[in-house]
Amino acid sequence: MAADPLDHAKQAVRTQVWDALAAADAVHDPSVHGRIPHFKGAEQAAARLAGLPAWQRASVVKAVPDKAQLPVRARALEEGKTVYMAVPKLATPKPFYLLDPAALTVPPTEAAASRTAAAIAPTVEVDALRPLDLIVLGSVAVNRDGARIGKGAGYSDIEFALLTEAGLVTRETLVVTTVHALQVTDTPIPTTEHDVGVDLIVTPDQTITCSNPHRPSGVDWSALTAEKIARIPALVARQGA
Repeated sequence: MAADPLDHAKQAVRTQVWDALAAADAVHDPSVHGRIPHFKGAEQAAARLAGLPAWQRASVVKAVPDKAQLPVRARALEEGKTVYMAVPKLATPKPFYLLDPAALTVPPTEAAASRTAAAIAPTVEVDALRPLDLIVLGSVAVNRDGARIGKGAGYSDIEFALLTEAGLVTRETLVVTTVHALQVTDTPIPTTEHDVGVDLIVTPDQTITCSNPHRPSGVDWSALTAEKIARIPALVARQGA
């Protein structure tokens, strides 16, 4: 089967950014290709995000489990915010870890690590989440219009769609990504109906308000294969509802 031209274009952007990060020695990973970049300066980006009024108002945060966003998750817990983090590949009927700062048995920085969270945090169903004030996404590349791409698996988009359908994402929910400056690209990023855009890009040195972020209204079933649906219990449950 021929490669989808849109997928090919997205992969070209990813490769361009991964190559730039590697050339600049801007990441901690031995090989950045194929990953959400664990960029140098992630702590400074988290601190910049934490200085924003929207962050300070937020009490419930949904964050990706990637290493680059570990400082964001730790900061949220240290500040008493409830943090939800997806189970890898949304592979369980209760697909989110609940990190309640009042119930932690280890320090926030430890609890925020994905492996520790998996060991200590209870899991909850989609409908058990509290409404989200702020969503933190990881990205490979993002542009100033708010278009972003991850590493290509599509789980962040599915999470967002499920949470939107459950009424947990509203117009007031702020969607943010923390990235290295080299991940902010001027190259056009092709998008589809199910791709989630961001309202804010936060780098170690800059906060960028995006001009035209796209938000899907729910699950785009036409973009999912039967095999992918079968691997995600929350999708199976929605489809059967």
